[in-house]
Amino acid sequence: MISLEDRMLAITLIDEAVTSGAREFKACEVLGISHRTLFRWRSDKSPREDQRPLIKRKNPSNKLTPKERQEIIDIANSSEFKNMPPSQIVPALADEGTYIASESTMYRVLKEHDMDKHRGNTKKPVRRPVSTHSADGPNQVWMWDITYLSAGIKGLYFYLYLIIDLFSRKIVGWEVWEKESAEYASVVVRKAMMSEKRTHSSIPLVLHSDNGSPMKGASLLETLYQLGVVHSHSRPRVSNDNAYAESIFKTFKYRPGYPYKGFKSIEAARIWVNEFAKWYNTNHHHSGLNFLTPNQRHDGRGQEILKNRTAVYEAARAKNPERWAKEIRDWSLDDRVWLNPEKHDKTNCIIEKSIS
Repeated sequence: MISLEDRMLAITLIDEAVTSGAREFKACEVLGISHRTLFRWRSDKSPREDQRPLIKRKNPSNKLTPKERQEIIDIANSSEFKNMPPSQIVPALADEGTYIASESTMYRVLKEHDMDKHRGNTKKPVRRPVSTHSADGPNQVWMWDITYLSAGIKGLYFYLYLIIDLFSRKIVGWEVWEKESAEYASVVVRKAMMSEKRTHSSIPLVLHSDNGSPMKGASLLETLYQLGVVHSHSRPRVSNDNAYAESIFKTFKYRPGYPYKGFKSIEAARIWVNEFAKWYNTNHHHSGLNFLTPNQRHDGRGQEILKNRTAVYEAARAKNPERWAKEIRDWSLDDRVWLNPEKHDKTNCIIEKSIS
């Protein structure tokens, strides 16, 4: 339904467009209305305002009576059910041989009386927003995490601290230590900042991680404050909020030659991680980068390489066109990468269309 104010605004906008030389039916298409609708809005014979909200409709035959609605309220506030939500009240009543209304109806009645509050002694669940970040270049958003490495002795582990870049997936920093701590995490971050020459920039760096204790330790937070780094955390108990960091650990531990029986020493673990980082950054053709290596993307060579691949494919198709049933492979790559992108409803009203 379109209000009277919006109708009058639409008529004014269309008149201005026609005065400027536009076709009237084309102006209607831009605003998302039909030409006949415009005629009806201008006509003195039809009501100026939408009549649907003003129509008095009959009550549905299956509508709850006032007595039944009051019974729902009384039951929900009774001593037996006052700490239970309707999803539990309805089955409990059914066990007693009683049915008054469905769960959805009971929720609706309670909401109408402003009684749909959290019930029970437990804390009300908190909906935390998704930590959303994006990058259109290297060293804008980093992600990091810690994973354990078996030391070959039951119950003994080494811990790998790993930082990767969101835009290029490059491993920008790593360390292996005997334990998890915020102090060690601070060392890794400082080394990565110096390695990438990211100590001075007008755009603050975002460092994303999960909610482990080293990620929230005072030592690390103080280091990030000194370096001007913005810290970001995943939602509690939502592992895929830091999916890129989790993914690289899978690649790491399923790499051929990984010592599944454990590392003999922390030095051996560091040597293995160092070789993995070199291979990953230099030789690993990442599927998320359209099979560029992280270094190629990080150093700004990606677009040129993808352009050359396209030229090679086009030359191959020109040489043997009968072998190509469709277009050549798409070697393009988005210029902006998102971490946990938000989902928005693409709903535009008539005024939004007219303004844009």
